[in-house]
Amino acid sequence: MTTPFRVLVLCTGNSARSQIAEAILATRGAGRISAASAGSLPAPRVNPYAVETLAAHGISWNDRVPKRIDEVEGVHYDLVITVCDNAAEACPFFPGAKAQVHWGLPDPADETEPKASRKAFEETYQALDARIEKLLALELETMTPSEIIEAAGAIHSLS
Repeated sequence: MTTPFRVLVLCTGNSARSQIAEAILATRGAGRISAASAGSLPAPRVNPYAVETLAAHGISWNDRVPKRIDEVEGVHYDLVITVCDNAAEACPFFPGAKAQVHWGLPDPADETEPKASRKAFEETYQALDARIEKLLALELETMTPSEIIEAAGAIHSLS
């Protein structure tokens, strides 16, 4: 049995974008991808709109708890993806990562009105789902770190 390709998604609060990305990776890449997420300043809970949005797409994400970056340190990751500008600044380099890219996306949790929040979370889901679909289409396991960085960076640039 081959070792799964390990992906870590980082964000500041680990309550919205990074949780959504982890859920999509874990679901779509099941058996091939080992996904995790963490935050530099994790929120006390996963944003309920993230859980609601994932459920609307058939992904159960209840009982998840945001993690601190130090909880995932010491693990070898093949790819680290930062999804917010603050995380990219706080984690310009994640030790032990073969490759690291930045997929900056607006924070859907910035919306405060329920209808706008649901719309923002759905847009975030769609943006991450499209990127992850393209990422999973790559032969990640056979690519060099520089090829992964170039390809994953291009995926974000084209989206």
